[in-house]
Amino acid sequence: MTWTKRLARGGPASGYLMVRYLKFLVLFAATPISLLVGWLIPGVTAGLVKLANSELERASRYVGASDAPQLPAAAPRGSADVVTLLQDKSFKRSLWLYLGCAAAVPELFIAVSAIFAVPAAVLTAVLWPLDPGNFTMMGVPVNSWWDIAWLAPLQVAVGFGLLGWVAPAVARGHANATRKLLAPSADQLETERLSRRVEELTRTRAGAVDSHGAELRRIERDLHDGTQAQLVSLAMRIGVAKQVMADDPEKAAKLLDDARDGAEQAMHELRGVLRTMYPPILQDRGLAGAISALCARCPLPVELRMGELGQVPAAVEAAAYFVVAESLTNVTKHSAAGRVDLLMERRGPELYLEITDDGIGGARINEQSDLLGRGSGLHGMLHRVQAIDGHLELRSPIGGPTTIEVILPCE
Repeated sequence: MTWTKRLARGGPASGYLMVRYLKFLVLFAATPISLLVGWLIPGVTAGLVKLANSELERASRYVGASDAPQLPAAAPRGSADVVTLLQDKSFKRSLWLYLGCAAAVPELFIAVSAIFAVPAAVLTAVLWPLDPGNFTMMGVPVNSWWDIAWLAPLQVAVGFGLLGWVAPAVARGHANATRKLLAPSADQLETERLSRRVEELTRTRAGAVDSHGAELRRIERDLHDGTQAQLVSLAMRIGVAKQVMADDPEKAAKLLDDARDGAEQAMHELRGVLRTMYPPILQDRGLAGAISALCARCPLPVELRMGELGQVPAAVEAAAYFVVAESLTNVTKHSAAGRVDLLMERRGPELYLEITDDGIGGARINEQSDLLGRGSGLHGMLHRVQAIDGHLELRSPIGGPTTIEVILPCE
């Protein structure tokens, strides 16, 4: 590494150390009042954890580590709940910040000396004749040009050494120590991961239950208003035909013909309801064939790229089928697109699905439809995907394009 590059590292290193000093100064000044009221006010101790996380993030950025884990948030507690406070691992880990207060003063001295040693030497060499004996270099009073001759090069050399070597080394050591002392333990990370997982599963399962309930109500309504009405009418026609068969065989025959037509209509409506539960085409042609049929029926041109899918569970097949069906319907009705690109492939233990259109964009996932009838279908699609522990991401800037990415676990 050239000396110019080494010197260039000194500025950020010195800035890092000086900002740390200011933060630790504020922390040290706030400590007495925190000791008095911190146990009473949960926000005070929670703020210490946030400060620790900010130091972790800054130290990680300085050493170039972007994936540093953060401490979990302070445990929820009531006022004066000291037991929970003392059991809070994040709070106890944050107390290591006070170790930085002990090193803040010498680090500040190094940072200031690294930045100002050379400019101070130049200014002293120019201004010392104005007040001989009251200007110093390296702590030595300057009384003559002879003092300048040997003190100025020495201070410049020391300044360059501090700026190019010492300050970067101290800053990196501080950052690494911060990351080591404040980083959460493996148990904390696992506990936090499980907690987030429980929250996610609770949320997605609640959405799945709501969607399932809505689906059951829709099926019940379809059966009640359609198939059941057809069957009631069928039973009435057969009953009338039985009564008039002896007196008017022709009328009875006509009623039986009408009953047969009603039975066929009821069967057709029943198949339609069943198709919304698990499309028969999935059983007949598999997922690849069913998706190809959806693309073929779409009014817009669809470029389908189908990779090797392997064995896909039935629930995943149904979710993927309905996602594609709903997406193509939305594109046709709302996007003003001219074409659609669809990619479906197996990526290890997951089924990957990407649907992109060149429409006007602006799609959003809403609980209810907007004034144009958009949004609720995407919300139902999201619940369907989350119900089987999948992931859906929508990117739809104004002006397009719109991309839906879906990842469905197959194992």
